[in-house]
Amino acid sequence: VIVGWQVYALTKDVFALGMIGLTEALPFIAVSLFSGHVADTFNRKYIIVFFSFLFIIVTSFLLYFSFDSTGVLKQFGTFPIFISIAFIGIIRGFISAAYPSFMSQIIPRSVYANAATWNSTVWHIASVVGPSLAGILIAINYSTAYMVDISFLILALIAFLFIKSKPLLIKEKTESLFESLSAGIKFVFKNQLILGALTLDLFAVLFGGAVALLPAFADEVLHAGAVELGFLRAAPAIGAVIMALIIAYKPPTKNAGRNLFLSVGTFGLATICFGLSTNFYVALFFLFLTGAFDNVSVVIRHTILQLSTPDNMRGRVSAVNGIFIGSSNEIGAFESGITARAFGVKPSIVLGGILTILVVVLTARLTPKLRKLNIDHL
Repeated sequence: VIVGWQVYALTKDVFALGMIGLTEALPFIAVSLFSGHVADTFNRKYIIVFFSFLFIIVTSFLLYFSFDSTGVLKQFGTFPIFISIAFIGIIRGFISAAYPSFMSQIIPRSVYANAATWNSTVWHIASVVGPSLAGILIAINYSTAYMVDISFLILALIAFLFIKSKPLLIKEKTESLFESLSAGIKFVFKNQLILGALTLDLFAVLFGGAVALLPAFADEVLHAGAVELGFLRAAPAIGAVIMALIIAYKPPTKNAGRNLFLSVGTFGLATICFGLSTNFYVALFFLFLTGAFDNVSVVIRHTILQLSTPDNMRGRVSAVNGIFIGSSNEIGAFESGITARAFGVKPSIVLGGILTILVVVLTARLTPKLRKLNIDHL
């Protein structure tokens, strides 16, 4: 939220918002397969702790750049911000491979679907509080916002240190780096359930990236400021939290495949309605719906991924998942920036929602196993 608003304030260019996503995605993709190999070779907790510390260091540079007295941004423009974002992409590449793999080590298989729901709930609660708080802090100044951000990163790192470390399973045979990387890719592409779920989410996130354009949408369409932007960013997370509480009570596992396609299709429809809205509260409502239905697909996809993957492959499969899903957020932001510059902010969002629905229809036809999936049978 801070970086998006700061870059847009400096450039007033929707393409710059898209470039934030691409600048993070390319380094993320570049290291993802290697980071999956690392997560299946070294202690996953140590990987997360080390790269979380690096995350704090890079965010501290963003704080330094934000002080007016340094004159860094006046001299170099947004370039130092984009360099920092590129390093964050590398850091996220390693964390995204190690974190879900470590989570599956410390949670019993029998309760993983429920655990994935609560994990998603806690994450989305933070996503509600974070953007709302960011909007208020940005209204003070960027330096204050970054200082609070760093404080939370430090608290997260300290909390993680209290989780007990888990040893990796001993590998039956030694693999070369190339064999290790190719094994993860082959596993994903031979499994119709995993490949179908990842493909569906990849294109839904890629085309439905309305959130990336929120600074421009808030400014140009809704004529709103930083505080309102914070609430707009928080709306999908509020929807996700409420939906998470519902599916924690009534898990969407029995007809998981059908529920997955319906939720992603409704996400696309809500994205279209958001793009057509001109009222702040109407926009909030449809963003709320995007988050609610997106969370159903998140829980189902995570559960399929972990229950269908052996422990010694989880780092590499998580890395492939990161390429499909994690980077698609940023590449989706880049795609949104390009289409917004070409057609305007509103048409870009509406077009993304339409393409998301088309992807749902196509994927449902091509993946019958996923369409008929009952997670209780995995």
